Amino acid sequence: MNASSEAGAAVYSPLTLKLYDTWVLGISNRFAWQCPTREVLQPFFDRQVGRHHLDVGVGTGYYLANANLPDTTQVTLLDLNTSSLQAASQRLGRKDTQTLQHDVFLPLGAKQVGRYDSISLFYLLHCLPGTMTDKATVFANLKPCLKPNGVLFGATILGDAVAHNGFGRKLMAIYNKKGIFGNRSDTVEGLRSALALHFADVHIEVRGKVALFSGRSPIQ
Repeated sequence: MNASSEAGAAVYSPLTLKLYDTWVLGISNRFAWQCPTREVLQPFFDRQVGRHHLDVGVGTGYYLANANLPDTTQVTLLDLNTSSLQAASQRLGRKDTQTLQHDVFLPLGAKQVGRYDSISLFYLLHCLPGTMTDKATVFANLKPCLKPNGVLFGATILGDAVAHNGFGRKLMAIYNKKGIFGNRSDTVEGLRSALALHFADVHIEVRGKVALFSGRSPIQ
């Protein structure tokens, strides 16, 4: 298990998870990162999610719970934090939901290969340590899990280069100091390069201080 990646996951205790939707998805997204959850992030999630879906870095399960998924959708939750897995699974309320406690810096097992129509990484990358080149390992580990026509998509808060407002700068300083974030040097260009190493079809849109990204056609 990667000790550094544990720092970003460890903050999600049962107590903080209860506050997550209000503080992160409500207040911070709208006023610090200027990328509202309901107006921007949820619709982006809804457009991408497929019938067999892997959610990586699950938080509270907010996006899945609000996606109006068909009953036929099969969901697997992957996270390093067991509290997050439990909270998201309970919130989703689907008996067939599967959970995987796993470090995204490590490859997944053979049972996950070619299994998913979609893989989501919402607010995961900016919590991981290292440069965007280091974080490209996550794409390398997840792309084998996609079906041939599948999509990997997500959202991540960008680093200092995007000129955060006062609220955002304060949160960036606190979170990076505590190891909750590891995104000081994260840029759109770095994200694009990391995705392009592993996907032939890459799309990135910046809303506020957040990059919404997708990768299709995995490069084997």
